[in-house]
Amino acid sequence: MKRGIQGLKIERAAPADLESAYKVFEESIAAAFAQEGISQDAPAEIEYKKQLIRSSVHEDASAFIFFVAKVGGKVVGTISYGPCGDDIRRCLGEELEDLGELGSIYVLPGFQGRGVASALIAAMLEYLQSRGVRRFYLDCGLKAAQEKWLRKFGQPCKRVKDYWGEGSDHLIWLCAVEDFIV
Repeated sequence: MKRGIQGLKIERAAPADLESAYKVFEESIAAAFAQEGISQDAPAEIEYKKQLIRSSVHEDASAFIFFVAKVGGKVVGTISYGPCGDDIRRCLGEELEDLGELGSIYVLPGFQGRGVASALIAAMLEYLQSRGVRRFYLDCGLKAAQEKWLRKFGQPCKRVKDYWGEGSDHLIWLCAVEDFIV
């Protein structure tokens, strides 16, 4: 049974959230990549996510929107929506539809398994629905995260075998927003 978190708030990321969002990326990406045995790739991913959230709160014309989950004013999780990343584009090629990607779903290790990611996803999907977005992509190459997304989103629309090396597939989901609005 999942334990809820009292005082959990989901809101659009603001400049004041950057430092604690950076900590979420630093801790959660480092832990996830270590679990996968790819720690050497974590610094580049962390810097990329920092750049994305920074541009989303400082640029009026940013293609990305970030929401953050906060407890006691501290960011404990993130989620974003924006244009599809390179991996989806490479994997789908001509199959790619002109849709955005749900991504940057990271939760501090101490808050994982307590409904933070689910609350972030629900808030983002409500926002997307209010903006007329009907479908989105989600992709993942990390095995532990793939297990979670398989439970939440079902079977992927595409599995690219050995994309990240032997035995490391890349999964892509094409989801309807309305299927996940509660």
